[in-house]
Amino acid sequence: LRVDAQASARSQAWFWALLGLLGTSLSLIWLAADLLLLYFGLEMMGLVAVGLMLLPGKAEALVAGLRYLLLALIGSLSFLLGIALLLGAWGRLDLAGLAEAAEPGPLLWVSVALLSAGLLLKAAAFPLHAWLAPVHAAAWTPISAVHAGLVIKASFFIALQLWLVLTPQAAPAAWLVGGLAAAAVVWGGVMAWRAARLKELLAWSTVSQLGYLLLGFPLLVGTDSTVAAVAWEGTWLQLVAHGVAKVALFLAAGNLVLATGKAQLRELAGASRRFPLALLSFGIAAVSLVGLPPSLGFSAKWLLLNAALMAGQWIWLAVLAVGTLLSAAYVFRMFRYSFVEDAPSLDYRPVPWGMDAIALTLALASLLLGLVAEWPLSLLRAAGGTS
Repeated sequence: LRVDAQASARSQAWFWALLGLLGTSLSLIWLAADLLLLYFGLEMMGLVAVGLMLLPGKAEALVAGLRYLLLALIGSLSFLLGIALLLGAWGRLDLAGLAEAAEPGPLLWVSVALLSAGLLLKAAAFPLHAWLAPVHAAAWTPISAVHAGLVIKASFFIALQLWLVLTPQAAPAAWLVGGLAAAAVVWGGVMAWRAARLKELLAWSTVSQLGYLLLGFPLLVGTDSTVAAVAWEGTWLQLVAHGVAKVALFLAAGNLVLATGKAQLRELAGASRRFPLALLSFGIAAVSLVGLPPSLGFSAKWLLLNAALMAGQWIWLAVLAVGTLLSAAYVFRMFRYSFVEDAPSLDYRPVPWGMDAIALTLALASLLLGLVAEWPLSLLRAAGGTS
């Protein structure tokens, strides 16, 4: 932000204040044990995220931010209606109490459906994803990185937690979410491959990669404990792998856009001559995004694949394979433009070395964590992290 001429000092000051509030809301969501606190954390996170999106002050940022606010409020209304139904039926909001008191039936299913719809809208899950690409295209790169790496994951975390507490045996509904996951992987991958702008490519990639997280629902809900244990570990590894890799990708892409002043993929032709470190960071992080060994993304998808085999849910193997091919296609499309050797030399301004170093560090983390994947899994098991 210090080297961006369009980032005013006032906007930078608000950035740090809002980032602190975002960290507070995410911590509240992580620690909350009842629906009321989850709602407060979710609302604070949504409003702060909207504020961050509006900071650039440009017309496109205002339009995208206000659209995001409107859809976030619709999601919050749906979530609140679900809470009201549960409170009216069983008179409590604590998750432990609801797990004991809630009885399967139409009222519980409608409540969970309302809660899930609101959360999936906030998480940009297919088909409720239309707001994501415009928002990321208009936002500052650090905000896009934080949003893709953390904010949308919080809504997914709440949704998965509620399903496992309230409807742990709702296998048909979980298969419906699995169908949405498959559509997200394919549609997001195709749109990323067709994207004209670099940040738009990464935004559609997020839609696709979230599909892998949604695959956790049919593998965790209504399956036996052995399958659920493997799927649980794979889901958590995928969450971490995508978060680290996507932040690295956004920061590397931001360095390219800031240095060249170009946002279109075609305008990055010849970037390999001037920005090898940014492209190296992008490429290393893309290894994890695609799911190639020895990255953390590969370890996560391997566990999900094994869970699908153990559960006899063969269709998810095809989804993983198609998603991997589409991920490779849109990543290599970006590199195809960057390595055009007969392109004219780009006019550029140097990017501070620290910006390249941070992107490269995160990219290497997404790759090397795959070699020690048992370490984060051991921490999850030691903390009692079971489905």
